[in-house]
Amino acid sequence: MGQNQQEARLNTLLAYFIGESEEYRRLEIPEHREEKRNLLRSLMNVRMPRPLPEEIQETQDAYLREDTEEKGIVDGNALRPVSETLGSKKPAAKQTVLWQGDITRLAVDAIVNAANSEMLGCFIPMHSCIDNCIHTAAGVELRADCKRQMDRLRIQYGRDYEQPTALPMLTDAYNLPAKKVIHVVGPIVSGALTKQHEEELASCYRNVLSLAADEGLKSLAFCCLSTGVFHFPGKRAAEIAAETVQSWLTENPDEIERVIFNVFQDRDREYYEAIL
Repeated sequence: MGQNQQEARLNTLLAYFIGESEEYRRLEIPEHREEKRNLLRSLMNVRMPRPLPEEIQETQDAYLREDTEEKGIVDGNALRPVSETLGSKKPAAKQTVLWQGDITRLAVDAIVNAANSEMLGCFIPMHSCIDNCIHTAAGVELRADCKRQMDRLRIQYGRDYEQPTALPMLTDAYNLPAKKVIHVVGPIVSGALTKQHEEELASCYRNVLSLAADEGLKSLAFCCLSTGVFHFPGKRAAEIAAETVQSWLTENPDEIERVIFNVFQDRDREYYEAIL
């Protein structure tokens, strides 16, 4: 019954998203479920931020939450710290966790999104970046929320305003198991790595931690900021992330209870295992 209901939701959403756009109205709904899922994700990825009719909103939310249940929700507070898993004696080892997996499965107070300066998510269909994955799993409300905040900032600072590097923005998490999403723009490395790049990346981690503390968020999961399409070298990024978080937690011991370093690739896990 559950699979049939989920299939019906998927078909309803596809029919709506195809039908609302002149550009895609001639698309046909595929027969196979995986092809349907990919098409829905693609349509959500390219959709400009605007409200959904209430009934479609409810269908999308039910579909995405069931999808997350199928993937398996991971309780971030139940993960063992690196003091146990790695035998680490580094500063704040009892408060830090290394976890490899899909960040959209984590039930924590906030996950951190590696955003771009437009702050509206990734518009490339099926792109593998974390920004795309988080927006897809959260639902179209997340993009609309980001747009509302950016619209207010553009009224204040001008219509060409873009979010500066290392200045975090807080939103609800909508259909994610996390409670909040903190979006932050990391430094873009287009040539040689510079001291400024390193300082900006450290600022990303410090500023996110400070915002989380100000908002009373006690558990936080960081992705590997700037190491994807922004081309920050992974090993150095991991060193900066670990050093900055350990230092901040040591200086602010009662503010945040748990920081998770979330990695997806084996290479990044190995970097963090050696550093933490």
